[in-house]
Amino acid sequence: MFLHFQDSAGNTDMINKKQALIHEQTSPLQRIMWLYDVDQPQKRAFENNICAFHIGNGYMLSVAHNLRIPAGFYRSITEDLFKKEIFPLLDGAQARYLEQYYYTDPYTEKRYLNTNDPASLHGIAGILKQKRFDTRWVTLAAKKICRPCVVFQFKDNAFYNDPALTSLFDERRRMYDNDAQKHTFLVEVELVHAFYSADIALYKIVNTPAEIVKRIPALDVDFSFLDQPNDKLFCLQSSPSGPTGRLLNEAHIEGMLDHFGIFPDDIGGNYLFEGFRYLIKGYFRFGSSGAPYLFYDEGRSKFVVNAIQSEASGIQLSIKNDREGNFQYINAIASPLYIIREELERYLRE
Repeated sequence: MFLHFQDSAGNTDMINKKQALIHEQTSPLQRIMWLYDVDQPQKRAFENNICAFHIGNGYMLSVAHNLRIPAGFYRSITEDLFKKEIFPLLDGAQARYLEQYYYTDPYTEKRYLNTNDPASLHGIAGILKQKRFDTRWVTLAAKKICRPCVVFQFKDNAFYNDPALTSLFDERRRMYDNDAQKHTFLVEVELVHAFYSADIALYKIVNTPAEIVKRIPALDVDFSFLDQPNDKLFCLQSSPSGPTGRLLNEAHIEGMLDHFGIFPDDIGGNYLFEGFRYLIKGYFRFGSSGAPYLFYDEGRSKFVVNAIQSEASGIQLSIKNDREGNFQYINAIASPLYIIREELERYLRE
């Protein structure tokens, strides 16, 4: 997809500001992923990719709906946790089935998954679901089975081209991504608060030197509720070809809604998506949940974030009147930050 931005007065400054939003050295858009064995490169695994963006002081915003989606199975688990929370639930056949696909490392005292066979993984997930073992991502992080991290990637082998900052990283939190051909840095975050009804999650960077946090580009937050259909927004999201690149595209508010939706959660109980939302028209890719919607604030002479990409809208184009497998959504639902203003301002003041 080729996008061309044309400013009426040939505004080079505006073009530069738009380019800064998508450049790896200046963009506030990153990804949060859940990592197993983050400090063991040979066993490390990345899961649960979601868009997120920095709003200053180490605070990151994303969506909340991925937190309560079950992973289905775990890739590694401590022997102690397995014996206390899983093994007592299993009958003999189930215990033998799990033993078949997990090996124990006596040095780390952990059990590691040793298969990627879909049928085997389905079998493991079926046993854990039957026994109601909680594999939701929020629980896996709370039990330290895996942990969320911001994934930073650069072409050059330095964190924001700064050797001094790079030297502050543990060598185990740095690696080279052969597929993306980029140098990767891992920064740990923890969940501060999940606003489930608004579908917004607030994280904070932890266990990281302040110098690193201060260098990360950030967006100012705007809490206004945009009530004019022609208000011009931009969506800052992963590129259409994959999460490594970034895309800035125009988006438009087509309407507003007082939302109602049910999000299924077999473990913690279903919950509601509710409250004010924007109905957005414009390109958004699947996997763009958590992407910020921006507009240019003339008073501050900068782009500010006003809303977060939450859901695909049920309004669809039709392909042979077949909804099954029909991904041609033409609208999205965005959560304006207005709906969590009081709570978010309280956290940002701390």
